[in-house]
Amino acid sequence: MQGKGKQEPDVLIEGGVLLSMVEGEPPIRNAAVSIKGGFVERIGEKGDFWGPPYDYTDRIDATHGIILPGLVNAHAHTAMTLFRGYADDLPLKTWLFEKIFPLEARHINRETVYWASLLGCLEMIGCGTTSFIDGYFFQDETVRAVHEAGLRALIAQGVIDFPAPGVPDPEEGIQIARAFIRKWNGFSELISPGVFCHSPVTCSRKTLEKAFETALEGAAPLQIHLSETREEVAAIQKKTGMRPVPYLDEVGILNSRLLGAHAVHLDDEEVALLAERKVRIAHVPESNMKLASGIAPVRKMKDAGLSMGIGTDGSASNNNLDLFQEMDAAAKLGKVFAMDPVSLKAREVLHMATVGGAFLLGREDEIGTLEEGKRADVIVVDLDAPHLQPLYDPYSALVYSADGGDVKDVIVNGRVLMKDRRFITLDPEEILAKVKEITKGFGGGTL
Repeated sequence: MQGKGKQEPDVLIEGGVLLSMVEGEPPIRNAAVSIKGGFVERIGEKGDFWGPPYDYTDRIDATHGIILPGLVNAHAHTAMTLFRGYADDLPLKTWLFEKIFPLEARHINRETVYWASLLGCLEMIGCGTTSFIDGYFFQDETVRAVHEAGLRALIAQGVIDFPAPGVPDPEEGIQIARAFIRKWNGFSELISPGVFCHSPVTCSRKTLEKAFETALEGAAPLQIHLSETREEVAAIQKKTGMRPVPYLDEVGILNSRLLGAHAVHLDDEEVALLAERKVRIAHVPESNMKLASGIAPVRKMKDAGLSMGIGTDGSASNNNLDLFQEMDAAAKLGKVFAMDPVSLKAREVLHMATVGGAFLLGREDEIGTLEEGKRADVIVVDLDAPHLQPLYDPYSALVYSADGGDVKDVIVNGRVLMKDRRFITLDPEEILAKVKEITKGFGGGTL
């Protein structure tokens, strides 16, 4: 498996409405985007392109669409597509300890993680996600799948204080994570390795400290589930006498290298401390709803200056990897939580799923907005559907009306991964057939 790919072909996207997501820039009507060597070379109106004619390798017709930066999934467990719908309608502790952990122990291995990750990549490409942040086990296989798919990702090896897939001895968890980072650092400009500590409840103070040291050694961030449930907060208070955020601060890992997912049960002091330490937060609204974890105080966190993205979590607790549905849920939950219909407006939520996600990924200088000189991670959403007409406000249409199935074209780093809903890099029939074969033995079979 080679990490450094050949020079990507040049692409011209023509027509439609372009949303650059650059602060203060209005939409461009009848737009055109020229992509060369993996970068956005030129943006403008279709009729205003200048210079000598150029024979593009590929042309994308966006006449009846919206052109925008690729979405960034800020928190996912991609290989958990295998458990989609397996154990629904249960409390988080029951779901996790009585259903998911035992199933993982029986069925998660290198082969299943590889095919499940391919399924997740297929789903994300089909829903307009071009980059994602992932944490799980057997992550060598996730790297392999993501590389084949052509997506951009931060892929983290999981660390937890009891036996886990591929880590039968918890004492070896840090060592395995360190080896993972060393193996994949510099492999590809699209893929970065990292470390994922499951939570402050399932990881001891020593494990948290060692995981953070390992992340720093590899110039990688550390991911963690943070204040996801009331039970988690109570357990940490009982154990340490502190709430989770000040506890992590005392441990010494509360800083800009930390990516906290969920962040549901926070008091005002914790929000202020997270902002002061510049922790990056992934909002995961649908999983929070499904497991009845609660509603994250997004408006408070954003007003405090926290950098935030939007994630899907794993398909076992969502049950999809569709960031369009996630944006819709985020915007509406934000309004309900604040009891304010103007809280978390559509453009602000779309900003979280593009610019915010790029910042969490540590790639804000390369992706997240459509600008000349940035990497060409671009998607086109088809507007030729009843639920997307009429079009008054493209931001509102994307957040409140669109879903992943409306995405027509997907480009990552200048490479076309999907065109006119046809997958270029992956074989859907092969992947679906293999996943059905794998999951027949999970109990209940598969149709």
